[in-house]
Amino acid sequence: MSFLEALILGLVQGLTEFLPISSSAHVQIAQQLMGQSDLSRPELTAFIATIQLGTELAVVAYFAKDIKKISMAWFGWMAKPKAKMSADAKLGWLIIIGTLPVVVLGLAFRDFIENDVRSLWVIAFTLIGFGIILGVADFVGKKRKTIADLSYKHGVMFGLGQALALVPGVSRSGGTITVGLLLGYTRQAAARYSFLLAIPAVLASGLFLFISTFGDLSQEMLLATIVATVVSGIVGLTVIHYLLKYLEFGSFLPFVIWRVVVGLWLLWMLTSGSIVA
Repeated sequence: MSFLEALILGLVQGLTEFLPISSSAHVQIAQQLMGQSDLSRPELTAFIATIQLGTELAVVAYFAKDIKKISMAWFGWMAKPKAKMSADAKLGWLIIIGTLPVVVLGLAFRDFIENDVRSLWVIAFTLIGFGIILGVADFVGKKRKTIADLSYKHGVMFGLGQALALVPGVSRSGGTITVGLLLGYTRQAAARYSFLLAIPAVLASGLFLFISTFGDLSQEMLLATIVATVVSGIVGLTVIHYLLKYLEFGSFLPFVIWRVVVGLWLLWMLTSGSIVA
């Protein structure tokens, strides 16, 4: 992998991680277009795990104040469980509860997901199908509820939406945002909670993959991986900021259109043999 290719992949990861268009799908498509299919599977796994840590550190940095406030409230309540639970302590529990579905399902179906459904054909159909579902949810959702209205039942449902991202091409933020919109939450509230909800699961899985596969990176790829990780983090931080600003007045329609167009283009490329799944 060249320095330029690593830079491009880091840019793709940073641009797409927090948008409801599936970063894993776009990184895999970019790898294929740049001829990175000749890399060994352990090298690709290590590279992807590392650059994903870059974007997750970006979300931790962006929500640092929120994370500190929620953590302090949660640990404070744990120390005095008979005291009245604050909204921040409850949000801490909601994040924990919402993380359970992706952890349980991810561990149960890890081999199946990694080996049987990580295909560009699957990605093409999920980009289109879940793009349409996101569009419908954005159109019919009442968009009145805020994070303060979250219940434990809704926390579990958000978590199930996040677990849908185990299927390549669905999108972690896309799955949770879609569920949030269908439950009546505002676009910004659904997006903000989806970012907070992703932190524990993605950091844990990313660190596990990083520790278990980092040794598979060759010396030639090490510098490229570091560069891509830094780029993905910086770009991801910028994307979070502007996405939340945009959602104060904008809809998810541009992302729906993008998903459908990319999915149709990918189907055409696969059918014509221009890309091999």
